[in-house]
Amino acid sequence: MDPNILFIFILAIFVGFEVISKVPSMLHTPLMSGTNAIHGIILFGGILVLADAGTRLEEALGFVAVIFGSANVFGGFMVTDRMLQMFKKKK
Repeated sequence: MDPNILFIFILAIFVGFEVISKVPSMLHTPLMSGTNAIHGIILFGGILVLADAGTRLEEALGFVAVIFGSANVFGGFMVTDRMLQMFKKKK
């Protein structure tokens, strides 16, 4: 595996954490609902990368990426559903 790819992967983890930690909790729900499509594209990209993996390490990292991407998509839709439930009229 190319060390540059591993460096980019680790750097992306830190950048993602920093970006998400700076979002106020009040804005987190609308942002989560607005990025569900982006998460779907990321999940699809992870599946494509996993399909092209050549070594066991690449397969393991791809598998973890697909699992995390799936959890992110599922969580985004759950948050969106809870947010929309708050705006429904009560009977």
